[in-house]
Amino acid sequence: PVILFSGGKDSIVMLHLALKAFAPAPVPFALLHVDTGHNFPEVLEYRDRTVAKHGLRLHVASVQDYIDRGVLKERPDGTRNPLQTLPLTEKIQAEKFDAVFGGGRRDEEKARAKERVFSLRDEFSQWDPRRQRPELWNLYNGRHAPGEHVRVFPLSNWTELDVWQYIARENIELPQIYYAHEREVFKRAGMWLTAGEWGGPKDGESVEKRLVRYRTVGDMSCTGAVDSDADTIEKVITEI
Repeated sequence: PVILFSGGKDSIVMLHLALKAFAPAPVPFALLHVDTGHNFPEVLEYRDRTVAKHGLRLHVASVQDYIDRGVLKERPDGTRNPLQTLPLTEKIQAEKFDAVFGGGRRDEEKARAKERVFSLRDEFSQWDPRRQRPELWNLYNGRHAPGEHVRVFPLSNWTELDVWQYIARENIELPQIYYAHEREVFKRAGMWLTAGEWGGPKDGESVEKRLVRYRTVGDMSCTGAVDSDADTIEKVITEI
C-alpha cells in the first residue's frame, strides 16, 4: 500500500490517522507525491519536513520529468493538474502498489461523489462504475487481479468542516498558507492566483497585495486564494 501525500490538509489528516493507527510502531506504508513542478514552496517544505520527522519513505512522480522527456506537453493554460495521470499510473505500476490511499471527499466535486470507499482500478488505472463492488455498512472488498489496484478513500464521507474540526481537536500542524496572510496575487477568471513561472500574470493582470488564505492546495496555476482574515483554526472553523 501507499498513501498519496501532497502536503494538503486532507492528505495530512490521512497520514495523521495512519500514525495513530499504527502507534507506537512506524507507519508501514510509503508516501507518494505527484509533483507538478508548480507546487507552493511552503507546501513542499512542509512535505519534506514531515517525511523527515516521522522517518517515512517518499516516492515522487515528477510531471516535469515527463515534459523534459517529451512524453507530455505543456498545456496552453499553463495548468499541469491534468498531466498528473500518467506519472501517477506509471509509478503505481513500477512500484507494484496495490492499494493507494487518498484523501478525496465526496463533498468536493461531482466526480469524487461517485467514488466508493474501495474503488477498483484496472491495469490501466481506469475506473469502471460497472465493476465497483457493493459496500454494505463497513464491509469492503479489496480483491483484485494482478496489475489492478484499489484506490481507498477513508475520508469519503467527511466534510470540509469535519476535516477542520479534526485538525483542531488533534492539534495538527498545517502549512501556513491555510491561514490568513498577506500575499501578492492577481485576478484571473474570478480567482486570486499567485504569480509564478507557470504563466501568470499576463498583460493586463495587475498584481496586488491582499489578505488571503487557501482552502485547498495544488497546482499554483489553478488553486485560487480566498479573501479572509481567519488566521487561527478557530476563525477558519467559524468562517466555514
